[in-house]
Amino acid sequence: MTINRKSQILVVDDSGTTRSIVRKLLVQLGYSDVDEASDGAAALAKINEKLYGLVISDWNMEPMNGQALLEHVRANKKFTDLPFIMMTAQSDPDKIVDAKYAGVSSFISKPFSAEALLAKISKINAE
Repeated sequence: MTINRKSQILVVDDSGTTRSIVRKLLVQLGYSDVDEASDGAAALAKINEKLYGLVISDWNMEPMNGQALLEHVRANKKFTDLPFIMMTAQSDPDKIVDAKYAGVSSFISKPFSAEALLAKISKINAE
């Protein structure tokens, strides 16, 4: 699935500040249709209601963290190709391996720039 400027993007993070920052970075990159969720459970409900072109999710959230969200998304055949970027402030190699096994499209460490986010999106589009 190719991510383009008209794609609907879901940003999932328990920090409103982080969601706002990621939204601003996406708008800066030309993506205007950005939706938000404050945790994995809320995100899963939105994903089941609306067709998203990309999910950008934090790893550490309660009650459902990013990995659990990713596993739920990948368990549904409808969403096996949904691009999913996992973001975290902790660059733990074990987490990266776990996310790869769960089917993450890309991994990005917080904080990140618009350019770094664009590079991740471009890499997903190239695959």
